[in-house]
Amino acid sequence: MKDKRIAGIVRGQPGRDGAGVNLTRVLHTGTLEAFDPFLMLDSFDSKDPADYINGFPEHPHRGIETITYLAEGRIDHKDSLGNAGSIRNGDAQWMTAGSGILHEEMPQPAERMLGLQFWLNLPQKDKMTTPKYFDIHSADIPVVQEEGATVRVIAGSYKDTIGAQSHHIPATFLELYLEANSEVRFPSASDETSFVFLLEGDAVIGEKTIAEKAAVLLGDGDHVRIQSTDQPARVIYAQAPPLGEPIAWGGPIVMNTKEEITQAFMDLRNGNFIKDQPES
Repeated sequence: MKDKRIAGIVRGQPGRDGAGVNLTRVLHTGTLEAFDPFLMLDSFDSKDPADYINGFPEHPHRGIETITYLAEGRIDHKDSLGNAGSIRNGDAQWMTAGSGILHEEMPQPAERMLGLQFWLNLPQKDKMTTPKYFDIHSADIPVVQEEGATVRVIAGSYKDTIGAQSHHIPATFLELYLEANSEVRFPSASDETSFVFLLEGDAVIGEKTIAEKAAVLLGDGDHVRIQSTDQPARVIYAQAPPLGEPIAWGGPIVMNTKEEITQAFMDLRNGNFIKDQPES
């Protein structure tokens, strides 16, 4: 058994998106190859509703999946296919944009808004799949208690505990809360992309102390070891097989060729962006 070492560190940078939402942008166009199939990671952490209340009014997505996780807060959402609901403390939402969806996400005032959104690429064969959702409610997320740590298995698996199963890429998402001076160690596929995001607090990975709001890309090995400092830490672990396919990125749309991006924006202008009704 070999613990994975650090292969790279991406430190989140302040950014703005949507209608003026202040956030931390971590993964982006410059990290595509190293973090394949993870396209983007935005984190939000604020006690001031003015940072996020303008939200993300209706916008298109095609060719990707978005995974939103809230440790604290509330986000109301609705879309062009008739879906509507709220993401609350400890909830996650997995949206397959597939062939196209118009989506709106509006954070609501809260004591604290703490969470993140991933963009996960879809394989070329699934880019135009029928859009679909699955909501992962906090009460349904399996929890593993270990000495000094609480692990929430949002998707995939942690040791022998199974969480939600994705429709396309078999991805793993874990939230690990470590008490001060604690450690977790668990198996990790050696042939898949894996990284740790420090959502709250610092942590020690590969004998290096990493500050919060950074993504740590993991290298060769078959286990992950994460240690807290003298303060608690809340980290997200993500893992999925790389696609190794060409990427064409146009704002909220990610396809394989520039021609497909052009077609997507033509569809938007012509009013035929929505191709399918959601699966039940």
